[in-house]
Amino acid sequence: MNDLNKDVNELADSGALEEERDVTEWIVAAGNARERIDKYITETWEDEISRSQVQLWISGGYVKVNGAPVKANYKLYEGDKVAVTVPEPEVTDLIAQDIPLEVAYEDSDVIVVNKARGMVVHPAVGHPSGTLVNALMYHCKDLSGINGEIRPGIVHRIDKDTSGLIMAAKNDASHASLSAQLKEHSVTRRYIAVVHGNLSHDKGTVDAPIGRDPHDRKLYMVTEKNSKRSVTHFTVLERFGDCTLLELQLETGRTHQIRVHMKFIGHPLVGDPIYGRSKGTAMNGQALHAAVLGFVHPSTGEYKEFSAPIPADMEDLLFTLRSR
Repeated sequence: MNDLNKDVNELADSGALEEERDVTEWIVAAGNARERIDKYITETWEDEISRSQVQLWISGGYVKVNGAPVKANYKLYEGDKVAVTVPEPEVTDLIAQDIPLEVAYEDSDVIVVNKARGMVVHPAVGHPSGTLVNALMYHCKDLSGINGEIRPGIVHRIDKDTSGLIMAAKNDASHASLSAQLKEHSVTRRYIAVVHGNLSHDKGTVDAPIGRDPHDRKLYMVTEKNSKRSVTHFTVLERFGDCTLLELQLETGRTHQIRVHMKFIGHPLVGDPIYGRSKGTAMNGQALHAAVLGFVHPSTGEYKEFSAPIPADMEDLLFTLRSR
């Protein structure tokens, strides 16, 4: 085995090529006891999905309860541990689409894109097309294959309703290098966000582990159980009384990290549909933008850093806050 293949395999084994495996696990709450498992999964899944699709997963062995396969009519007990391993969409589902991209940088090894709010990064259940991957396939023609045929080139992710910079690899060597940098926490990732409330400190760090909410798989939370260390640094840029403009720097990169950490300290993101507030200042999608991305170039060894201005909807929000 050559050194590159060895590095790639080690990264895959460590989970560094993806921030989270596509295995969903949660613990059944008392209120869901005696409910059929196919109904339970259908009603709690993050995206809209049919009951017949869930039944196909169950019959295919992709659903386990307490480590064992079950039938679709299995009735849950409080405390049951349910695990769903979603099979990859068929390769035939993945098509190149002529979707406009705002390219911040591109060469033969890597491409950096300023992703629009509302765009999903890669195909998944409920989002088979119209994703960043579909657009990259049309634009690039050459993407790394380490993360499989359904996620070509994808090294890291940002949420659908978060805008900003994201990098993709064009070959396996570049992918391995960028993934290793993410694992080592050496990639620069700075975000701009508007949060509810007036923070008491101008600077601070949230060092709190994040894991899935055992009672609602759609959510993540700060918890000591089945969690990973998560660190976010913040700096206040501007205060508006009931809202604050922040710059946030990721030390780790967990799913929903900034959103969960800001809720944890009592300052959820404005417009966040899951972790935000139902009253007060609003926006369509969370006011979060990946503004700065920096990494060591896989081939040249040169540190490269890119920035993207905040999008128009956040500019409008800031204009409103400053005009009051």
